[in-house]
Amino acid sequence: MTKKITIALDCMGGDRAPQIVIEGADRIAQSNFDVHFLFFGDSKKITPITNHCRYLKGRYDLIHTDEFISSDEKPSIALRRGTNSSMRLAIDAVKDGKADVIISAGNTGALMAIAKVILRPLPSIDRPAIVTSIPNKKKQGTVFLDMGANVECSAEVLFQFAIMGSAFARAVRKIDKPTIGVLNVGSEELKGHEDVRNVAEMLRNSALKDQFYGYVEGDDIAAGTVDVVVTDGFTGNIALKSIEGMAKMVSGLVKEGFSASIWSKLGYLLASASLSKSIKAVDPRLHNGAMLVGLSGVVVKSHGSADALSFSNAIKVAISLVENKVNEQIILELKKGNHHAQQ
Repeated sequence: MTKKITIALDCMGGDRAPQIVIEGADRIAQSNFDVHFLFFGDSKKITPITNHCRYLKGRYDLIHTDEFISSDEKPSIALRRGTNSSMRLAIDAVKDGKADVIISAGNTGALMAIAKVILRPLPSIDRPAIVTSIPNKKKQGTVFLDMGANVECSAEVLFQFAIMGSAFARAVRKIDKPTIGVLNVGSEELKGHEDVRNVAEMLRNSALKDQFYGYVEGDDIAAGTVDVVVTDGFTGNIALKSIEGMAKMVSGLVKEGFSASIWSKLGYLLASASLSKSIKAVDPRLHNGAMLVGLSGVVVKSHGSADALSFSNAIKVAISLVENKVNEQIILELKKGNHHAQQ
């Protein structure tokens, strides 16, 4: 018998909070996942929503706070002033063992800063990163980090990302020796800025040398050229948003094209099953939820613009991470220490 999972939700984080957070949780409750929710946020705003969510009945506790961290608040200020915020209290629940995982669609910088202070980075890790699996042609998904937590990264930090990305791929994708690529503006050795060239040299001279593919470019992410793509958070976030934007545009153009005439509508009916499968494969809402890897607790970041369906998928990611003990596996991978051994 599996243990019931307790999920702490920052109900006040995100563009459409708390509506989409509560409705996303209701979708999960309806799907019969064995979970219990801890809702952190303003009871005056949350209660009217829960009253209309019949599947949540008896499946949550509401911890009231009328304080929250805004999307534009600086991480340093959020860390100092947000001790009673919905985000901070949700993270505290994981630290205190009251919850197995925390999910927030709120301020990314604040989430990383508070989680880093409260939950602490794992040994040998300077900066945790945001990691996810991006759909690719091979249908396995490309492990991608960092997605926006660390705007500037030294070669040493990028090297740590490679270690964590490899550990994540082993734990989640069950790949024994995942291939690793460093995102660059070209595949030639002289391309890129100093930190990118230096981390490539570090990987070539480390215990990860047999896994290191070399430089990869933006189109290699969707192609599935390597199992793990490493980059700084500035580049990573732009790449991710570009991929998502293009996926939404293509999906919209396909739907628009098939509604242009009676014949195109008929064609859509005939091809709807295949098209629906293809659209789902690239729908960002169905791939929402990224792990803050490198912490001593499980933290999941949802898109700030998530709707209820999208947020429910972030919850599914969180459930999967806890059920599969991914963080424990990553810790074991990092403890092996052979990644750091210079050959």
